[in-house]
Amino acid sequence: MADVVGLIAEVFTWIGVLGALGLAFLALVARIADGSWAPTRAVVEHTDDGSLVRWFDDQGTVNEAPLSAHDLTIVGGRDMADIEYRVGWHNRMRLSKGSALVRALVRLSFLMVGVAALAFAAGWIALILEG
Repeated sequence: MADVVGLIAEVFTWIGVLGALGLAFLALVARIADGSWAPTRAVVEHTDDGSLVRWFDDQGTVNEAPLSAHDLTIVGGRDMADIEYRVGWHNRMRLSKGSALVRALVRLSFLMVGVAALAFAAGWIALILEG
């Protein structure tokens, strides 16, 4: 019985380690593809056609972007909002710090490390109990 548990634990250890490395690599690629973002303060304008934000970028250019329904729930009725804008691009912004995809990949990578660590410990416990 301990041999079966040890074998299953070893398989899950390798799956966890290789999965964590693969997901960490994908997170790195996604972070590089996401590009550079800079924080700034933007003015929120509520109009009859919808809400939008306006801000100055690092070149001194005025940018504007419409707020989605989700963004509007975060901003609420405020006149100013802290945003991040894409450096080198015009009229591109987000309200969150960092990419949600990168955060998800990093968290999944840590989850796979946890699976690998638990499987490694289970394999050692099975080996000790066998002897």
